[in-house]
Amino acid sequence: MQIHSLDLVDDYSLIGIHTSEEDYKLAYLLNKHLNTKFQKSDYRLDFKNKNASFSLFEFIDEQKQLSIYIIANKCVGTSKRNQTVSLFSKDTAFSNTTYLVSEKKEIDYFIKIEGEISNLELKKFIKKVKNINQIITSYTINPYTLNSKDYLIF
Repeated sequence: MQIHSLDLVDDYSLIGIHTSEEDYKLAYLLNKHLNTKFQKSDYRLDFKNKNASFSLFEFIDEQKQLSIYIIANKCVGTSKRNQTVSLFSKDTAFSNTTYLVSEKKEIDYFIKIEGEISNLELKKFIKKVKNINQIITSYTINPYTLNSKDYLIF
């Protein structure tokens, strides 16, 4: 008896980026230097269990049949905590940082490339990204080594 299975592996390339720029500025810089057209996505990556929302920019290259995404790895939010010191309660606000991929806290943004891209094209892409002055460094990441890789599938 032959057994059929359906393999639902999402195949993509992943790049980590270190920069101090905001998400919109990173998208602008990539558009300027790589001739892309990143636009803010209509949706964000929202996680109720993490109480976090991560920004997302997308570019669809129909000519090369690629979907490229800029995904923020950090979400800085504020929380309020009620402190009862005496008869009067006092709300204290503090900031907390949540990471999309917690084992890669040093990475500020991910670039996810869906579609067929050769290693040579990927290396050229990374080299162009590294040449942008505001970007500290960028490098490929093997998504299968990440424990939180499921957060990058959308």
